[in-house]
Amino acid sequence: MLAVDNYILLRSPEDVSLGIAQRIAKRRKEKKLAQAALAGVSDVSLGSIKRFERTGEISLSSLVKIAFVLGIESGLDHLFEKRVYNSIEEIINEK
Repeated sequence: MLAVDNYILLRSPEDVSLGIAQRIAKRRKEKKLAQAALAGVSDVSLGSIKRFERTGEISLSSLVKIAFVLGIESGLDHLFEKRVYNSIEEIINEK
């Protein structure tokens, strides 16, 4: 659990990273790719892929390479695009 600006977040950054890793592993398996095969076609080391699926840790460039191989790169295109509002006043004042 993480506290930010007096708010308690129920998920930690590690939880988010692991969730991403689990979804990537699921897509890899759906495409019937072994970790070694994914490493070969993505130019990401096998060790990096194993560590990512186990811990959620990976470089951004390696994550992008893996996403391209799995055909899910469009999911990265809109990251952080939408603003998160904390109140209705923020929405009204933005216009």
